[in-house]
Amino acid sequence: MARKAQDPTGAPHILIVGGGYVGMYTALRLQQKLRRELRRDEVRITVVDPQSYMTYQPFLPEAAAGNVSPRHVVAPLRRVLPACTVLNARVTELNHAERWAIVQPVAGPPKRISYDYLVMAAGSVSRTLPIPGLAEHGIGFKTIGEAIHLRNHVLAQLDIAETTDDEELRRKALTFVFVGGGFAGVEALAELEDMARSAVRYHRNVNVEDMRWVLVEAADKILPEVGPEMGRWTAEQLRGRGIDVKMKTYLNSAVDEVVELSDGSRFEAGTLVWTAGVKAAPVLRNTDLPLDERGRVKATEYLTIEGVVRAYTAGDNAAVPDLAGDAEFCAPNAQHAVRQAKVLADNIVRSLRGKSLKPYVHDSVGSVAGLGLYKGVAHVYGIKVRGLAAWFMHRSYHVSRVPTFNRKVRVLADWTLALVFRRETVSLGSIEQPRAEFELASRTDTRTEARSDSTAA
Repeated sequence: MARKAQDPTGAPHILIVGGGYVGMYTALRLQQKLRRELRRDEVRITVVDPQSYMTYQPFLPEAAAGNVSPRHVVAPLRRVLPACTVLNARVTELNHAERWAIVQPVAGPPKRISYDYLVMAAGSVSRTLPIPGLAEHGIGFKTIGEAIHLRNHVLAQLDIAETTDDEELRRKALTFVFVGGGFAGVEALAELEDMARSAVRYHRNVNVEDMRWVLVEAADKILPEVGPEMGRWTAEQLRGRGIDVKMKTYLNSAVDEVVELSDGSRFEAGTLVWTAGVKAAPVLRNTDLPLDERGRVKATEYLTIEGVVRAYTAGDNAAVPDLAGDAEFCAPNAQHAVRQAKVLADNIVRSLRGKSLKPYVHDSVGSVAGLGLYKGVAHVYGIKVRGLAAWFMHRSYHVSRVPTFNRKVRVLADWTLALVFRRETVSLGSIEQPRAEFELASRTDTRTEARSDSTAA
């Protein structure tokens, strides 16, 4: 028998697993409904996510390139969702039949939470392959931490090349490999290559021609989201910038930072970025929810979970039927996730009111991509745009979608300042090991003290 969530007010408890696009926007929509339509004590909302913020992922390439401050591409959940309870934890197990979940907080023992309604919005993680050396040397590009690290790492590689006299080490440091020709891979490579071009002007021993940038894609095209024609144009533009675009090519090995590709090429690379797809969050395997062959939650067109009551899902972890497109299921992108969250929240309210649910139907307006400062590509409402105009469309669209007015203003301020001042190209890699200098100083002091004691003896 299902267990009722315990609450002295008797208000139904809505558990939202995940604080990303779907999780945050669903909670935000419900919060707005609380203010306008629902009584404040009519429902309780709990959002569970390991992070205390939601990341607007389309801005990760610009954050990595220094065009936008990393703090401005994240939205603090507690500030955005004051009417909700935010738990920084991971859901490790969930039994919807009995309406409970086990959550593991960032610190402390796990605990059990009871609920009445479920929103499964755990999202996705990087989809990797058992390629030798990938786990040891690759880096993903899904989180703000990875974007910051990659920025510092690329700039640090330029510093290594500037300083060393070892030609092999120099060549390795200046070789950057990106695997995956979708939005994440192409935009990350294009923005970071553009940043590196700006940075080398301050180096005496490193030129643009010394750098080697390689894009590896298994398919016969890149950026399929903008269509074949614009994808080919993008490949030509990247090649015009000296970037080696390899299609129908696979990464075979990366052992000891030696990249081996299926076309027979073999070379050392100090940077290997993996953006070749995503998969549903692993936590779904520890639930009693129905999953498809790809590990996604089976969803209906109403964003309810197939065959389950009082359970909803959307976003990357869900197989949502695409009622308006040519594909069987909606693509795992931000455009769908944000719109699905609105319909999902409204359907929860309709369910509480005893009304019929509405299906999710969305005609895509198109896709936009940034390729560095003043460079972009777009396919919107059937119109193909490239160059400066596409870059402007890319920025306009995403600043309109980034959550909260506060963040919109801050992003616009970053861009405005960038028109006047050159971006900073300083590696702050030391922030990833903040105790390194202190530990070195401590070891030095210990050795000095030991020598002093020996001399005195």
